[in-house]
Parts: sequence; structure tokens; C-alpha cells
Amino acid sequence: MTTPTETVIEVAGLTKRYRDTVAVDDVSFAIEKDRIYGLLGRNGAGKTTVMSILTAQNFATSGDVRVFGQHPYENAKVLRRMCFVRESQRYPDDALPSHAFATARLFFPRWNQELADRLVADFQLPMRKRIKKLSRGQLSAVGVIIGIASRAEITFFDEPYLGLDAVARQIFYDRLLEDYTEAPRTVILSSHLIDEVANLIERVLVIDRGRILMNEETDAVRDRAANIVGETAAVEAFVRGREVIHRESLGHVSSVTVLGALTDDDRREVAASGLDIAPVSLQQLIVRTTQHANGEHPSTQEGALR
Repeated sequence: MTTPTETVIEVAGLTKRYRDTVAVDDVSFAIEKDRIYGLLGRNGAGKTTVMSILTAQNFATSGDVRVFGQHPYENAKVLRRMCFVRESQRYPDDALPSHAFATARLFFPRWNQELADRLVADFQLPMRKRIKKLSRGQLSAVGVIIGIASRAEITFFDEPYLGLDAVARQIFYDRLLEDYTEAPRTVILSSHLIDEVANLIERVLVIDRGRILMNEETDAVRDRAANIVGETAAVEAFVRGREVIHRESLGHVSSVTVLGALTDDDRREVAASGLDIAPVSLQQLIVRTTQHANGEHPSTQEGALR
């Protein structure tokens, strides 16, 4: 018997307008307890606006938002159960990292100081240097440490790790997953580095032009498309009648991305036609699905297949 899941965030008909611009357009979704979500999309797609409204740092124009069954705005009991980490976080001019962590320790009831100390060592963060003097990567580390060590029941990461180099980002992913396993909570992770976070996220929420374009389990998303590669005429014959979301060609060789899971018969036909099936990465699929939904058809891109 399947254990029923608990919903911690409910969004219904959420809309946010800035004068003539619609940043979020009639969005509805639910977030379940103790899962890691990827909130993915282009710059300006509406990701930060959604997270800001959920954490009561912005107002909705219309629609309803419930966190733990309550409205979050001016609701201290709800806000203390959430942590919102964003790249643009500001601190007092004379603040040290230790001041930021001390403040977080007072605000977040589940704060783990031992974990924070370990993360400081992992990121080699200079604790005696003023935050305003930190490098972009060191500033990102401050936010990441607060986000993980808070152990908040719901934690939002709005690309706060962009300043980290590849090694430091991997430390972030590893430590987040390790601590999530030890102390489960709900994590909403916004990122442009989709393939880097693909193994972390359990469910994909893709937002584009203020609307939800995809809301699916990550494993299901991976199975919904394939690249068919081979001699152009044979590829085109196979994909005829299928939903094509991307094409690339180099000479007489083509790679065409089609939506829909391939059946056993499809795979036999591919093999018989001398074609190959290549996997579609999560990033490729999301980028190409977004382009397709917006009517952007890069029908033939001459150059190296990638």
C-alpha cells in the first residue's frame, strides 16, 4: 500500500504583473514534503518571482498561495520554517560570515552548528573577512552554508552558487544530498546548470514566460524523448509523423530529437534502418521543449553534432 504524500505548498492561479509585464501567468502546482524539486527555466522566466511570493518577499497580483496550509505573508510561524537563499542576498557593511551564521542560528529552529562549521571548512571560507570584501564565490558559499545548515523544512536555493567554481559546486551538491538523506526536508533548487543538478532533483518544474511548461517526475522526463542519429533520409523516414523538437545535421548525417517513449517495435525499426538511438540529457530536453513550445524551430543547424 502506498503511503500518502503530504503537500506543504499549494499554488492556485498565481499571477504577478508589473505594469504591462506578466511575470507569472496563472500558475498552479503543489510541492510535496521531503522531496527535492528542480525549478528550471530561462532568465526572466518567472522562477525568482514565484519563490519570492512563496517566501512572502513579494506580493501576488491574484491567485492563492498556501504554505503548510497557511498564507505565508506576515506569518512568523510559517516563515521560520522556510529558508530562501538567493545570490543577491545583502548583509550589513561591517558584517562577518560569523555574524550571518549567528543570525541564522537565532532565526532557524533546526539550525545545525556542527554542520555549519564543517561546511565552512569544506568551502575554506575566511571567517575574519568582512562579507562585503569576499569574492563572489565566497559570498555564494555563505548563502549555501546557511541554506544547508538551517535544515529548514522548506529550503529555496535561487542559484546562490553561481559564483562557485566546479569543485565548490560539487561540494555543495554532495553536502546537500548527504544532509538531505540524514535530515529530510523539501528543497526547491533553481538552476541554469541543469545537467549538474539532474541527479539531485526528483521532480522537474519548468517555467517559461511565466507559465508552467513541465511538472513531472525526473525519471519520467528522461524517458519522454530520444535522439535518432544516422543517414538523413533514413532518419527522416523514421521520424515522419512523430513530434520533432530539434534537428541538427552535418553533411548526410542527421540527429533528430523526437518526443515520446520508443516502443520495442520502434527500436527494432531503428536497428533495421542502420540508425542509432542517443540519450537526451535533461538539459537538452528542457531547452528543446522550451524552444518548441515557443515556436522556435532551429529546423536545421549546420555544424558539428553535439
